[in-house]
Order: sequence, then C-alpha cells, then structure tokens
Amino acid sequence: MEDLNDCHRLYVDIDWADKAVSEEENLKRRREWLEWTVRNYEQLALLYQPPYGERAIEDKESGRFVGLVGLVPLLAPFGQLPSFGGVEGARFSAEVGLFWALTPARQRQGYATEAAHALVDHAFGTLKLGRILAGTQRDNRASIAVMRRLGMRIEENPYPEPPWFEVTGILEAGR
Repeated sequence: MEDLNDCHRLYVDIDWADKAVSEEENLKRRREWLEWTVRNYEQLALLYQPPYGERAIEDKESGRFVGLVGLVPLLAPFGQLPSFGGVEGARFSAEVGLFWALTPARQRQGYATEAAHALVDHAFGTLKLGRILAGTQRDNRASIAVMRRLGMRIEENPYPEPPWFEVTGILEAGR
C-alpha cells in the first residue's frame, strides 16, 4: 500500500486515469484497486493459480518506484492472428499477458525490458508457462521495441475489428 501515491501518479502521467471524475475519485479508485491487488496475490497463491497482477518496478540504486510490471489475463480474438489461424471474427480466448507501464521520466532507460525479462524468466522457469503474450497499439513503438528485446514474435491483427486489438507480441517457452 506504500506505493499508492506513486501508482496513482503513474496512471495520471500515462493518461490512464478517468478524466470524467475528480482527482480525489481517481485516487480512491486506485486505492481500491491496490487493496484488491494485494488480496489477490494472497488468494491466488492459496489456490495455486498464476500470480496475476502487477508488481512495482523500483530503481535499484534509490529504491524509488518507477513503474509496474505484471502477468495479467489477456482476452482477445487471437485466432485472427496469422500464426493462430488468421480467421476473421474469431472467438475470444484467454492467454497469460505480460504488462508493463513506466513513469514518463523513466521510459526508454531499460527498466521495462529488465523487469519484463525477469518476469518472463520466472513465468517460464518457475511457473512452467508455455507461452506469454503482450498487446499494444500500432503506434506504441516503445512497447513494440520492448517486445522485440524480449524476443517476442510481433504479429498484427489483419482485420479492423476489434479496433483495440492491433499488435501482439508472442513468446514461446524455450525461446
């Protein structure tokens, strides 16, 4: 919970806060999310389930919060991607997704790649996952570059729907 203000500031700075509500309401929502996240870690461990959720990324020297990295459920029509069959209008399926977000002042300094790489190693080595995916928009060159540095194969959805399903990075175990 000590990361609440930093998490809140991150979401504001990367434009993920809800502009339709007040700063106070956004902070309240972030607090509820963080409380749920902490409880979620505990409950998933008790159920022997993947450790879904974000973890703080800290600067090694200062210990300061610089962003988030995590494993998240990723639900999308992956069957539309060429290597998944390339079927227009494919039904949605669930995959394990890799997530990262950094404060703007710390972007493009290797933090996302280093944190995501550590999580990938844990996911494949300890959790024995077979595949991890990450999604982003076509114009998010920084995230696509992180995907490439992780060794992900980059695929674009060749169809216009859904409009948010644009680019997927795919990493198989044993890469």
